[in-house]
Amino acid sequence: VSQSRYLCTSFLAELLTGTHNFGVAPTRATTAADTFKGALYLASATYNASTTAYSATGEVSGTNYTAGGVTVTNATVPASTNTSATAGTAYWTPSASLVYTNVTLTTAFDAVLIYNSTKSNKAVSVHTFGSQTITAGTFTLTMPTNNTTNALLRLATT
Repeated sequence: VSQSRYLCTSFLAELLTGTHNFGVAPTRATTAADTFKGALYLASATYNASTTAYSATGEVSGTNYTAGGVTVTNATVPASTNTSATAGTAYWTPSASLVYTNVTLTTAFDAVLIYNSTKSNKAVSVHTFGSQTITAGTFTLTMPTNNTTNALLRLATT
């Protein structure tokens, strides 16, 4: 007997909105979106796929940088689409760039941690870039196009 298994495309986007909970009974008392933040980390810090939560260890510090980073503008609703008859992709990108205004960060940094400050600072993703320093300037992380191939977060069945 031949079997096929397909993860439903709608399920992928629903994962990003917290619709499904396979663990213990849901504890959400609200339907409001969670607050996400973007914290910058030193080039010497180790943040990667094994990171589970925000930590101040290895985070940048300097003039006009607030520990914990900046709030991520979250006005984009997660979306999903079929990429073929048997595969789908869910995706999400913040609706605005992450902007750190008039900061002085003289120790090299090269990563941003996106984390959920509403849910005990749980880690979402780590994004690395070329090593940077900045003196009395604005550091901007421009967000990618919100689509199946470029979005900041992508879940796929393939």
